[in-house]
Amino acid sequence: MRLALAFCLCAGSVWAQDEATTQPTEPIAETAEANGGVLRGLDKVSGATVDIEMLVGASKDFGRLQVTMSDCRYPADDPSSNSYAHLTIREGAAAVVFDGWMVASSPALNALDHARYDIWLLRCNTSAASGSN
Repeated sequence: MRLALAFCLCAGSVWAQDEATTQPTEPIAETAEANGGVLRGLDKVSGATVDIEMLVGASKDFGRLQVTMSDCRYPADDPSSNSYAHLTIREGAAAVVFDGWMVASSPALNALDHARYDIWLLRCNTSAASGSN
């Protein structure tokens, strides 16, 4: 038992040293801030979907939910890929049901968990004229 414990501790310290000396293989992409984005909402009861165009800082209602977009960003060198937005979704006056970042290319990574509604990010608006309040 002591031998196994000693082996685990030794292996853990070697792994920690390897992690500390490993350099990232790809540079981190520069991001650009968008003035808004497009979300898609699904009412699971009726099966209806609707695209929701929003400006950053604005709030919109979808069913019984109120969605607020506080930030939308995308890779500066490839605007059509991997947008991400910070959303706060409330049900009723004060009950926050989601507060976090959604990623367009991986909607299940950080998803809204609601019995009736699904909302996910499609893209950020990259032109100055895009988006409506």
